[in-house]
Amino acid sequence: MSTAPLWPDDDVSRVPYRVYTDPDIHAREQERIFRGPTWNFLCLEAEIPNPGDYRTSVIGDASIIVVRGRDGGIAALVNRCAHKGALVCYKPRGTVSEFTCVYHNWTYDLDGSLTGVAFRRGVRGEGGMEEGFEPGAHGLQRLRTASRNGLVFATFSDEAPDLETYIGPAMLAAMDRVFVKPVRVLGYHSQLLPSNWKLYAENTKDSYHATLLHVFHNTFGIVRFTMGGGISLSENGWHHLSFTERAADGSEREGAEAVRSLKEQYALEDPSLMEHRLELGDRITNSIQTIFPTLVVQQILNALAVRQLVPTGPEECELRWTVLGFEDDDEALEALRLKVNNLVGPAGYVSMEDGCIGGFIETATRSAPEGRSFMRMGGTAIEPAGASRVTEAAVRGFWRAWRDCMAL
Repeated sequence: MSTAPLWPDDDVSRVPYRVYTDPDIHAREQERIFRGPTWNFLCLEAEIPNPGDYRTSVIGDASIIVVRGRDGGIAALVNRCAHKGALVCYKPRGTVSEFTCVYHNWTYDLDGSLTGVAFRRGVRGEGGMEEGFEPGAHGLQRLRTASRNGLVFATFSDEAPDLETYIGPAMLAAMDRVFVKPVRVLGYHSQLLPSNWKLYAENTKDSYHATLLHVFHNTFGIVRFTMGGGISLSENGWHHLSFTERAADGSEREGAEAVRSLKEQYALEDPSLMEHRLELGDRITNSIQTIFPTLVVQQILNALAVRQLVPTGPEECELRWTVLGFEDDDEALEALRLKVNNLVGPAGYVSMEDGCIGGFIETATRSAPEGRSFMRMGGTAIEPAGASRVTEAAVRGFWRAWRDCMAL
């Protein structure tokens, strides 16, 4: 590891390449970000509707059990037996009346309390746990939890503010816009990315690459610079929203920078892929919202999803997509959602490129640990640039959040 100062100034538009490859930085992130004063998305309440329903999730490198209690409440438990540290739940989801570690059969209630230890009193008066053993001191670690619009979050920290304060009013309003009624899960995608998790986090906050990298976007009019829209940031710059919308008459704004369109060269054999049933009270075609550190809320036409970014090592990560619809969708709308979801996911027409571009950066920056990026589109400020999406303000906001947590 280099002995040079990692970040010798306060310029978050000049990110050191070392942050994408250094294992010591990756380890520090687990402590300072994921086990620090942040709220991390875990799952949807709709995935655990009944008492005893659980699913496993992650916060950084920690496996987490999210379970519906007998009283209807939700608990988030670190998936690590208090005895030898083994995983208690090794299946991604299920329904149980209690949790039992397969190694030595330590048993836990749905709230994480230790309820049973095999051979606690020994056999025939010999062996067993020492006198004074207190089961109440050996439960599963329980985290603070909170929900908003059916999205379940948790934090390791007692110092984190409440969830709504953490997200802030502007970003709460953006979440409320999408989650206007109860949702249900339509399916899942998962993909492994050959890059540090922060490169994908940057990518989701970089709005102006969409019409450059994703040719499908510009060709078929989901996202163009000639469309209306904008960028919104939370007050502290940690979270963001970028969106595009069509004019009510179908025309596009005049006077904006034009990007070459391949519309005349290509056509869709099935144009219904681009059908957009207006359902959220506006004409927004593309809405990407991020909540630091690893949540993305997506609305692309009628394709709704949440994306959870999972760091799996200094130079790799996993992206988990949960595809959503509303509980009251009719068959036609559900079919449309599933069709439009071909735009995204591991092989999506407008997201395939995101899966590899981080790998290009990872490969190229590995050989330049002392190098730094230059992200000054829109200047150096961390603030919206009016209606323009040609800015890296939200990316700089991410790095402000990262530095605030990491104290680097």
